[in-house]
Amino acid sequence: MAMLGVAVGVLVAVGLLCGWRLFRKNTIPVPETGPAQGKGARRLSVVIPARNEAHNLPHLLESLKAQTLPPDEIIVVDDASDDGTGEVAARFGATVIRNEELPGGWTGKNWALWNGYRRTTGDLILFLDADVRMAPDALASLVAARDRAGGVISVVPFHLARKFHEKLLLVVNLLGMFAFTSPHENDNPGKGLYGSCILTTREDYEKVNGHASIRSEVTDDLSLGGRYMAAGIPVTNFLGAGLVSFRMYPKGICNAAEGLAKSAALSMGLLRRETIWLCAFWMIGLVLSELSLLLLPAPAGLALLAGYVLYTAQIFYLARYCGAFGVVMPVLHPLSVLFFLAVLVFSVWQTSVVGSVSWKGRQIPVKGGREA
Repeated sequence: MAMLGVAVGVLVAVGLLCGWRLFRKNTIPVPETGPAQGKGARRLSVVIPARNEAHNLPHLLESLKAQTLPPDEIIVVDDASDDGTGEVAARFGATVIRNEELPGGWTGKNWALWNGYRRTTGDLILFLDADVRMAPDALASLVAARDRAGGVISVVPFHLARKFHEKLLLVVNLLGMFAFTSPHENDNPGKGLYGSCILTTREDYEKVNGHASIRSEVTDDLSLGGRYMAAGIPVTNFLGAGLVSFRMYPKGICNAAEGLAKSAALSMGLLRRETIWLCAFWMIGLVLSELSLLLLPAPAGLALLAGYVLYTAQIFYLARYCGAFGVVMPVLHPLSVLFFLAVLVFSVWQTSVVGSVSWKGRQIPVKGGREA
């Protein structure tokens, strides 16, 4: 029994170390000369795919109007919305295009992004999800960061979790952050991008044939990053804390589960094995530490409680860079773990058994084909 306790303690310690190994504080640097450094003679186009996003667009479009480095054009692609999305975008002065009929072999979002790109005139193209919000210095900092890094960059936005169900996404967000900060992904030939915020030059985007090259992929952002890497174009990912944020699924827990499940299982197959194993050991240690709540007041439970406290402290630190989850959820992280495991099981069932995933009223085949 003593040996079992030691083994469990070692696993908890290893899990904590894996968390520190996976995390890198790769936030967007603000230029030393100040954020309003400019883009020179280059034009900056913003493309926003939007399907029933009337509730989100005002926040994003207002934040774009307040930029120290304003974009030259904002294009909103209304993807068959029925909630007035196009009208909202037009009121804010955006160029609104109605997405053309979805052809076979395309997912709705990839088709919207591709059609948006075809209307752009900029030398730089920024793809943004409708739920993103930008601090006033965000665009200037993004342009400077891309100029410094070269290639294409993306940002993992800071999650503004307001409601209880949004706070349940704590562990999901931490694992998502690990996937993009893991040092083992630096030399991954299929290194992915985070789709909520991607900045590229037109030249590089056209070199990889943009979203047309991944037209049927559910994991569009990760797959697009792989296309850039294959073309020898550097891929760099940043954390958005302080500059780029979003509210992922404010409508409810079912909306959150559906949105996360569509790519949770598929995404793991695009990561390096080292990253997957480190994430797995971090989760194993976390779950084992949470068993202390079931074993108290037995000696084994008291020993595991130390691991629970250490994991809670680590989560508090890491959450500073991935989202505003309050004080209660980082302490009651078992609730977030249960939600993550439920989403993962649902995702595996959809991709392995059903063969398609659902999102915003569409059934998307996992292995290509036209959405239903």
